[in-house]
Amino acid sequence: MPRRRWTGPLLLALLLTVLAPLPAAVADTAPTGTAPAVPLPSLSATTTQVASGLRRPTAIAAPDDGTDRLFITEKSGTVRVYHPDTGLAPSTLLDITSAVDESGNERGLLGIALPPDFADTRTLYLAYTAPPDGAVTLARYRLDDSRLEVLLSQEHAEFSNHNGGQLAFGPDGNLYWSIGDGGGSGDPFRAGQRLDTLLGKIMRIDVSRGCDPLPYCVPADNPFVDTPGARGEIWLYGLRNPWRFSFDAADGSMWIGDVGQGRWEEIDHLAPGEGGLNLGWSCYEGLEKFANGDCVPGEEYTEPVFTYSPYTGGCSVIGGHVYRGREYADLVGGTYIATDYCSSTVWALRPDGDGGYEQAEIGEMPTQVTSVGTTADGEFYVVNDLPGGLHKVSFSQEEPACRVDRTVTAWGTGMTVDLTVTNTGDTPVNGWELEFPLALGQTVVSDWNTTLTQGSNTITAVNAPHNATIEPGASVTLGYLTEHTGDTSPPARFMLNGDACAVGR
Repeated sequence: MPRRRWTGPLLLALLLTVLAPLPAAVADTAPTGTAPAVPLPSLSATTTQVASGLRRPTAIAAPDDGTDRLFITEKSGTVRVYHPDTGLAPSTLLDITSAVDESGNERGLLGIALPPDFADTRTLYLAYTAPPDGAVTLARYRLDDSRLEVLLSQEHAEFSNHNGGQLAFGPDGNLYWSIGDGGGSGDPFRAGQRLDTLLGKIMRIDVSRGCDPLPYCVPADNPFVDTPGARGEIWLYGLRNPWRFSFDAADGSMWIGDVGQGRWEEIDHLAPGEGGLNLGWSCYEGLEKFANGDCVPGEEYTEPVFTYSPYTGGCSVIGGHVYRGREYADLVGGTYIATDYCSSTVWALRPDGDGGYEQAEIGEMPTQVTSVGTTADGEFYVVNDLPGGLHKVSFSQEEPACRVDRTVTAWGTGMTVDLTVTNTGDTPVNGWELEFPLALGQTVVSDWNTTLTQGSNTITAVNAPHNATIEPGASVTLGYLTEHTGDTSPPARFMLNGDACAVGR
């Protein structure tokens, strides 16, 4: 069941957390015995460019037809083909530019999905914005006769942003499609919490057949098929701009990267079959109550499992996938990988077995990644917007050169946190900067042995003159006093001079 976010005075006292645990039903879906023993801070993600010349690529799909190809959508309305042996094909697989409205930065051909029977049917599904008014459109394309068939459309004329556009077939064989809240800022249409519009939603439909007069069917077990005034296609609601979501191939759970307003980017993780959940927007942005948001008394909202603030340099979360390939299974098997369009940070998340999530920053992607995709065998690729390249993602184990131990003393509305930073590398650290997040509702009052600044929930601590050097095997101590509103959890991750640290007690 979703956890309720309480409104009013109980909110700050009870439920303000940076990494809220999932409901038990979700946490229990994690496969047992498959997670590698490598701690997340010991992972390193790197990329190798394998193709260039793409024009604003937006999404990646891999046909499971034995060809090892990747299909890459371009914003203008074309789909290109890449093969690891021959590179990027000069000709397009398909061209629907005449049907696509690519005006504005976020309009265009946005998503692609291949059905399980693609090898036989040579049919694929596309999400795009259509002229003349930017309607967000789902269509079927038959390669054998170059035929485009519109299945479903949502008006989206007022603003050009927040179109969503992810398409993915779920483990149940149905097609899932995301659309943003209609654009602008602050959800001006109050679309996120409404059930009479497809804006701010993830839909679930059966495209294997039609139910007259529709060219598709609404599954009978969709959560709102019997709700008066509601669109039966809706699977999830309360989303702002779910640009990218995916399904874990091992357990069928769903991961969603939902782009925030300006204070919080969020990642959600839902158990398979969990339809009808309200993910909070615009009552909440991340875990924080959104000013002048659309809140319904007594409503239950499902909390994100991970949030970060743009003070880390980010601007738009790019949801990724859980790694289920073979090449790096011993390192990152069962680990969810995502990134950010602006910061290029590689985020790694993994259930910790206690209802929470391990988290770490494990590298950087190329600039302006728009999508993370996988091959048919589960290996990772990314495309970036400008200058338009395709990159293969690799993982390695690099033991962190630092460790941070934490000691917390909490009382009432206050707490002190003492940090011991140890140089576990083999070279001295001459001058350091330690970055880490605070739980929501914590505000630093004072600090010692460092010069500390707080931006939103992100802390930057810089060495004092007397502890600027940390010799190999040596440690320095620092700390801070913070006020809190109920959450006394210590920082969950640390970066020392840009490198991830192991986290001790």
